[in-house]
Amino acid sequence: MAEKRDYYEVLGVDKNADEATIKSAYRKLAKKYHPDVNPGEEAAAKFKEASEAYAVLSDADKRRQYDQFGHAAFDGSAGAGAGGFDFNSADFGDIFGDIFGDIFGGGRRSSRNSNGPMRGADIRASVRITFEEAVFGCEKELSLNLKDECTTCHGTGAKPGTSPETCPKCGGKGQVVYTSQSFFGTVQNVQTCPNCGGSGKIVKEKCPKCAGTGYTSSRKKIKVTIPAGIDNGQSVRIREKGEPGVNGGPRGDLLVEVNVSRHPIFQRQDMHIFSTVAISFAVATLGGDVKIPTVDGDVLYTVKPGTKTDTKVRLKGKGVPSLRNTQVRGDHYVTLVIQTPERLSAEAKEALRKFDELSGNTLHQHDNLATKSEKSEKKGKKKGFMDKMKEAFEDKE
Repeated sequence: MAEKRDYYEVLGVDKNADEATIKSAYRKLAKKYHPDVNPGEEAAAKFKEASEAYAVLSDADKRRQYDQFGHAAFDGSAGAGAGGFDFNSADFGDIFGDIFGDIFGGGRRSSRNSNGPMRGADIRASVRITFEEAVFGCEKELSLNLKDECTTCHGTGAKPGTSPETCPKCGGKGQVVYTSQSFFGTVQNVQTCPNCGGSGKIVKEKCPKCAGTGYTSSRKKIKVTIPAGIDNGQSVRIREKGEPGVNGGPRGDLLVEVNVSRHPIFQRQDMHIFSTVAISFAVATLGGDVKIPTVDGDVLYTVKPGTKTDTKVRLKGKGVPSLRNTQVRGDHYVTLVIQTPERLSAEAKEALRKFDELSGNTLHQHDNLATKSEKSEKKGKKKGFMDKMKEAFEDKE
């Protein structure tokens, strides 16, 4: 028979590991080698080995014996105070409630009673706003279907004059324990009672108004305050406007996602706004005032003489307010782009030509170079047969 490995080595933990570390290590191994996930003799052997190690190290008394006597503590050869044990005495319920839930998709319920007060679920909605509304904030009104406690049965779901009864399957606990046998012992798995849905009570005669649900739905208008500085995709939380709680628990919240429409001029990045403004050649050259649109209205900006295209201008404090402090705002960055006129009158073209003559004559700066190039081509060109014949006839004439 092969010699047993050290239990700490099997789980991959230190000898001073606490209970939580041991449990976590075993859970990983059990999920990896469980026969339903990893069939095969080798995986089954490793699963059994890990289960045996966990059964010992998770029990304080057995761990003490193992630390003192080793494997001999459980094979009857360790002397007084030691003795064998079987897996039926080990508690795998908590572990396998997690594992089986992950494997089979059921999920594990908490060991506490599920029929106590529970908070209602959150509900989600969305609202669309303009760019300016996102910058300065606004108020919107949503029309939603919301649940309220039934006024006839007051949330019990039972017909007036009757009361909900204790669930016979779970005894009012809201949970049932399923016990199964495996090769490593007895496994207990705690699940929500399928009979009462975890409430611990069943309704035999249902309320005619709410059909036993305990709630009625109605269309309601909810005002939503959108804070200044909110960005696209962020949400506003409205307390206690979600689903009703269970067994006297508080309502959930309403989460409103904000969708900000695109702006034709402005673009946003965090707290800053970006835009582009066209300026004329004359303003760029001589300087002058230009009107720059901002979220606060038009701003008159003085362009310096000799400004080049793609010059960046910063308008301090004209950006988006901070969500935390609306007194703090980002900046507005403007890119100045020189605009080339597409249509000019004859007088304007003549004036531009005179301006060019006075400022460097750029329209004709390559004329001399072109003439020299043409003469050079004529001079270097060899005469062909037809050229020579032509010259001969011209001489005879």
